[in-house]
Amino acid sequence: MKLIRHGEPGKEKTGIVLDGTNYDTSAFGQDHDEAFFGGDGTARLAQFVAQNKGKLPVVPAGTRLGAPLVRPSKIVCIGLNYADHARETGATPPPEPVIFMKATTALCGPNDDIIIPKNSKKTDWEVELAVIIGKKASYVTEEKALEHVAGYCLHNDVSEREFQIERSGTWDKGKGCDTFAPLGPWIVTPDEAGDIDAMRLWLTVNGKKMQDGTTANFIFRIPFLISYVSQFMTLLPGDVISTGTPAGVAMGMNPQVYLKAGDVVELGIDGLGTSRQNVKAYKHAQD
Repeated sequence: MKLIRHGEPGKEKTGIVLDGTNYDTSAFGQDHDEAFFGGDGTARLAQFVAQNKGKLPVVPAGTRLGAPLVRPSKIVCIGLNYADHARETGATPPPEPVIFMKATTALCGPNDDIIIPKNSKKTDWEVELAVIIGKKASYVTEEKALEHVAGYCLHNDVSEREFQIERSGTWDKGKGCDTFAPLGPWIVTPDEAGDIDAMRLWLTVNGKKMQDGTTANFIFRIPFLISYVSQFMTLLPGDVISTGTPAGVAMGMNPQVYLKAGDVVELGIDGLGTSRQNVKAYKHAQD
């Protein structure tokens, strides 16, 4: 299944993609949240869809898509998980995964605007494969890790590099700004996702190819990451683990060319869809 949420910000309804058409499933009566994923929601929703075949309302063309899940308890990110990205940023590939957190308030729809934060000079892009947790995981083994996955998703881990690296603190400072986590267009359940170890990821800025990689180049693969993260924190249903980005970010360029107002970022992962974000300057009215 492909799970979506559609409608105005803060008023999204649930939906599903069938044969390329978006259908409204709000009559199912449950949002894509912790209770949904933790309560075998995808299986129950599949049964609801089968029972209502031919009766589900079609979502009008052009309707905004929101993030395909709501209120995750946390967005956990993995840094430097592709050797080529580590090299381009001057870092040594880590012996263990680098973990940082992204504020849940950064979450937004796949085609929503990226707002350059106040005082930002180095806003950057990162196409990533995100894992959506479907079952509580604490000290889970690598062998059983994939049993805890609800699905997979496209994520742009937007980053402000000066905040992240030059402001005397953790990476989190440059990762959690509003609009810095465009997620979607949809969550794809594992039975439809394909080979998670051989997915092509790509990203363009103003039509120019910046990133073109594959998850075959992971330093740490998804079962290991889930197991590893669960040694340090309990993963709850609906939580997001973003698995790192391949080479091609602005920070690795010479000279570095960061995002500016008017830029257009497009990205995609095989089988997980595409997204598009217009870049806009911060305005005081957003305070």
